[in-house]
Amino acid sequence: MTLVWKAMAGGPLLTLSLALVVLWAEVQGNGEGKKISGSSTVYLSQDRDIWRPLIYTTVNISEINSIKSSFQFRTFDPEGTIFYGDTKNGEDWFVLSLKDGIPLMQISKADILISVAGGPKLNDGKWHTLEVSNHGKFVILEVDGSEGVTVGMQSKQTEEDISGELRLALGGILIKKEQMIIQFEPQMDGCVRQGNWLNLSTPWQIEAEDLWPCYQNIRPGSYFSGKGLAVFNTSVFLTEEDDGLKIELWSDFTQMDGTVLSIKAPGQDLMFTLVANNNTKVVTFALGENKINMKSTLRGLLIHFMKDSLTLHADESDLERTDSIMPVNHPGYLTTWREGHLTVGGLLGDGEDNVGSQFLTGCLRKIQVQEKDLDLDFAVKHMSISSHSCPA
Repeated sequence: MTLVWKAMAGGPLLTLSLALVVLWAEVQGNGEGKKISGSSTVYLSQDRDIWRPLIYTTVNISEINSIKSSFQFRTFDPEGTIFYGDTKNGEDWFVLSLKDGIPLMQISKADILISVAGGPKLNDGKWHTLEVSNHGKFVILEVDGSEGVTVGMQSKQTEEDISGELRLALGGILIKKEQMIIQFEPQMDGCVRQGNWLNLSTPWQIEAEDLWPCYQNIRPGSYFSGKGLAVFNTSVFLTEEDDGLKIELWSDFTQMDGTVLSIKAPGQDLMFTLVANNNTKVVTFALGENKINMKSTLRGLLIHFMKDSLTLHADESDLERTDSIMPVNHPGYLTTWREGHLTVGGLLGDGEDNVGSQFLTGCLRKIQVQEKDLDLDFAVKHMSISSHSCPA
């Protein structure tokens, strides 16, 4: 699909000049760090402030002799930042991201802002080749050799000579997020490789000691490396006392070890825990002092909290399904749910720091609360957790 936009700002039209194309080139950050090639394989969701670029570089515009940049990109994540570039120290800028899996380009030039989305969905876990180039008054984004999005602008103003530095970054932006037309969650659980940025060989800088690996093969899911957890306020989940609460998990529990889920309200004991033990090959559900042990050969588990009881529906295979019913003597425990924290991948501690423990190692293929998918990007989570992909 091709989308062509012409934007009006105070009367005259402004041409999207070479400056906004070479945005695809290179970016500057502050600080000294390790340098890598722009063609390196980079996992974008690494431990840092979620809006801060992972790697960046800068180049003088006078050194640029190409107006085309290309790279390969892979993700299961439907939303996040891929690429940022600017000139004039951020006055004119460009952001490429995903929104609902579809490429989204946002551009600022002088006093106009443009946002255009289009092309195929890219969050299918396959490598895709993206290319951005300038053709006169148009900027074109191609995906796998086919035209994805075209942005056209025309101005009656005299074009100014472009000079100075051009900055480029991956996985973050160098402007305030409020400047963008379309807001989105920035973390991108995805990888970039084989970048060719305007034919330049300028090295890129990274502040981290080392880059986290980009796994050769991935599958959908949320991966926990045993280093941290994800926390939701339970108040965000709508519950009705008559209908209760449903939490459903899909995973190969034989490959998991640690606390899968827990709920705890401030100042109270743990409401429940679900723990996988890879040594004993047992998955234990605990509600207060009551416990139910299940085989770790589970493939799916539905936890249904009702006003006066709790039911576990355990799927061990396509042919074997067991139900366990646990009475609940505390009539207000659903109120505790509404005022607490749902923790995925560990136990939340007490006190202001809330340091966790008993972290999970393994892949949760899918998590649903009230029959809706749970996106860990909306949690307060440790950056070691991959929200949308697991190593295969």
